[in-house]
Amino acid sequence: MPNWGGGAKCGACEKTVYHAEEIQCNGRSFHKTCFHCMACRKALDSTTVAAHESEIYCKVCYGRRYGPKGIGYGQGAGCLSTDTGEHLGLQFQQSPKPARSVATSNPSKFTGKFGESEKCPRCGKSVYAAEKVMGGGKPWHKTCFRCAICGKSLESTNVTDKDGELYCKVCYAKNFGPTGIGFGGLTQQVEKKE
Repeated sequence: MPNWGGGAKCGACEKTVYHAEEIQCNGRSFHKTCFHCMACRKALDSTTVAAHESEIYCKVCYGRRYGPKGIGYGQGAGCLSTDTGEHLGLQFQQSPKPARSVATSNPSKFTGKFGESEKCPRCGKSVYAAEKVMGGGKPWHKTCFRCAICGKSLESTNVTDKDGELYCKVCYAKNFGPTGIGFGGLTQQVEKKE
């Protein structure tokens, strides 16, 4: 059906957005009054918006919903955030707790008392709660939570994972993103004329 009477439709209210009141984000148009976080309803601007597919969030709600979980990613340095975001209408998937095995291969006095710890995919050593960062569905040491190619320290805003390994967005795009003319690389070599 043709759009006879004006501009694009608002991504939030689906009404027509005219040029004077338009804010664009992630290829979609919004009214200035409709441009707010889908979780906490806080007004957004170009510096506070974080888009995920067709949804827009403030950076705090985006981090709560899609960012890494664990110690050090709470309200301040070194704290454990127990905020689930339920008061904002956010739903989180809780991973089922693994059952403790009765017989252990390591008869350490601490193993029985504290349980088995998870292993870091990068270094293979145990990851304890004080140094645990979740990324790609796996526990990592804070020091191991780095790009596999350039070694840059990662955060919730710049981490991507592929085949169980973590990458910064720049290295991921260079190595696994689209290629060809217009994507930062040529697929054909140009012949030089002599």
